[in-house]
Amino acid sequence: MQRILVAVGTRPEAIKMAPVIAALRATDWAEVRVLATAQHRGMLDQVLDLFGIVPDVDLDIMRPNQSLPELTARLLARLDEVLAAQAPDAVLVQGDTTTVMAVALAAFYRRIPVGHVEAGLRTGDMDNPFPEEMNRVVASRLARWHFAPTEGARSNLIREGLADAAIHVTGNTVIDALLDVSRRSPEVPIDLPDGARLILVTAHRRENFGAPLASMLAAIRTLVERHPDVHVLYPVHPNPNVEGPARALLAGIDRVTLCPPLDYLPFVAAMQHAHLILTDSGGVQEEAPALGKPVLVMRRETERPEAVAAGVVKLVGCECDAIVAEAGRLLDDPAAYAAMARGVSPYGDGRAASRIAEVLRASLMVRAGS
Repeated sequence: MQRILVAVGTRPEAIKMAPVIAALRATDWAEVRVLATAQHRGMLDQVLDLFGIVPDVDLDIMRPNQSLPELTARLLARLDEVLAAQAPDAVLVQGDTTTVMAVALAAFYRRIPVGHVEAGLRTGDMDNPFPEEMNRVVASRLARWHFAPTEGARSNLIREGLADAAIHVTGNTVIDALLDVSRRSPEVPIDLPDGARLILVTAHRRENFGAPLASMLAAIRTLVERHPDVHVLYPVHPNPNVEGPARALLAGIDRVTLCPPLDYLPFVAAMQHAHLILTDSGGVQEEAPALGKPVLVMRRETERPEAVAAGVVKLVGCECDAIVAEAGRLLDDPAAYAAMARGVSPYGDGRAASRIAEVLRASLMVRAGS
């Protein structure tokens, strides 16, 4: 048996690793251990409960308003202890969080091979997104197996000099998770009047704190004022740099519902019933197109260009006028809306996790002499 340690720290990591954990546990050659750093405590626990995952090790590392240096230092010290005790044959990380970078580095120090799920995403700008672009670049330099979600991600890794044989295009495991959850017929977490069009908003990225976020919030307010049939649902991230401005600018406005972050099940339901999604997050850019929902990305750069190229996601930046203009076009022009709401998903077919498990089986069992 090969012992594989799967690390998760945030809600998106848990969503995207849940299918991998399930696929590995269904095999007869892998002993799976789950490490939760709990970089985001409550939001992580929601997803672990949904997918029935109980961590074997829980670092409970989250502290209020923690700084990146503090988080990284505490993670590295604790992770070395875990790796020494668990002695895994391989470690799996997902994406671009501080957890990913720290786990990959700690495993490298212990000479334990790392598999990087969702490898190869790049904007080419270390400031956007921050610090995620740096985190994923570091993880790529340290990983043995690169599980790229798309051919574009694979090309990014090739350009950086990584060996072609180490890169495996699997699709994105978020589609595996999304298809699983959407089949459960989740209930919409908001009561909408007949004929109302729901705009779902997620806005929380660190590089948008301050003036960019204020501009995005002003755009949301303007859209509600100009379109009387629009209702906004905004699950607000608990970070005070997000929650404070969001409540200051949007609380009490008619047809704007601010709520705590939604569990994944009702969030999928909200995506399914949304007319339009405004976001600065990464995962939503992958999930919403598979559900046939147009997405406007409130960022200057995106590491997920495939959906933009397919015409189902549009990069609009953070300026109020640009957001209002593009959202207004989709609300007012049925042809423009139909062109984006086509259900085109360039991110996979729901079998990414099984492909990852097979690559690991072939590699690890050969190394073990089986």
